[in-house]
Formats: sequence, C-alpha cells, structure tokens
Amino acid sequence: MRASGEQALRRVLIWVATLNLAYFALEFTIAHRIGSVSLFADSIDFLEDTALNFLLLAALGWQARQRSRLALVLAALLLLPGFATLVTAWQKWLLPLAPSPLGLSLTALGALAVNVGCALLLTRVRHAGGSLSRAAFLSARNDVWANVAILAAAGVTAEWHSAWPDVAVGLAILALSLGAAREIYLRARAERQAPVTVCRPRT
Repeated sequence: MRASGEQALRRVLIWVATLNLAYFALEFTIAHRIGSVSLFADSIDFLEDTALNFLLLAALGWQARQRSRLALVLAALLLLPGFATLVTAWQKWLLPLAPSPLGLSLTALGALAVNVGCALLLTRVRHAGGSLSRAAFLSARNDVWANVAILAAAGVTAEWHSAWPDVAVGLAILALSLGAAREIYLRARAERQAPVTVCRPRT
C-alpha cells in the first residue's frame, strides 16, 4: 500500500469509528426507551462498526496474510449483532408491544444519514487495505439497507400498531450480518491462501 493511500485510509477510519461510536450511544438509548428490536440490533451494529474500524487502524501496515487472519476474526464479529437480535426478538415475542413509530422513524433517519456518510467515505478507500477495508465498507453498506428497512417498518407500525414489522426488520438485519460475514470470510481465506512472492537477488 502506498503511503498516501495508507494515510487516507487511516483518516477515513478515524472519522468512521468516531461517528459510529457517537450514534451507537444515541440509538441504543432510544431503542430501550421505545422497545424496538430493529433499533437495538442496529445500535449494536454501530458498536460493531466502531470496533471494526479501530481494529483496522491497528492492522494498517500488516502483511496480507496477517490482515487475512484479522479479517477472519472480524467476520465472526459481524455475527454478534445477530445473536443479540435473536434474544430481543424472543423477548418481543413474549410481550409484543409496538414501538413508537415517530421515535423509530426519526432515529432511523439519523442512522441512515450517518451510515450513508460513512459508506461514501469508505468507498474511496475500500480497496486500499485488502479484505480489512472491504469489511468496513460492507458493514456500512449493509447498515444503509437496514436503516431503509427500519423506516419502512416505522410506516407499517404507524398504520397497524403492530410489533411484528419491527421484529421482522430486526431478523432481516441478522440475515445481512450473516451475508457480510460470509463474504468477508471468503475474501480473507482467498487472501490467506495467495502465494507469497519472495524477491530474490540477481546472481
């Protein structure tokens, strides 16, 4: 990686990690106040993205195979929000109270703005760090789709006053996390199996 590309990637990762951490705190608080499965799952995604980008910062300058090992760990990290979503979905199943449609939609709009901004920043550098930067880009991209789905759930909830659209979107976020984890795993495994080029001095 060229020095200029590494510096650009580092700056982007710092910005993205900071934005994700700030919105995690806000969304997590609102999710608990209004009892939303989808916002809870999305807030954990923000925390996951914060850890992801800080790990990427630590890995800059590593060799491809070292990066691939960390990417495998990150692929597993992408599964964590899914497990948390299953737990909260089960709780909602036992007590199916609909969340506030206004709180759901306003929080999702804020999350969408943050994730679109992060995805645009990461688009410029997603090839600079191999599977690691690709992992950050995929996570931000998936979060954009999750926020659009939460907005749709808010509309349905306002019309029907049902908890199930929120639960369904939370489970859909789980599916996105599994898909991203699979793609990162496959890319990291391919990078790890790539032959190492050894430069030999001429004789």
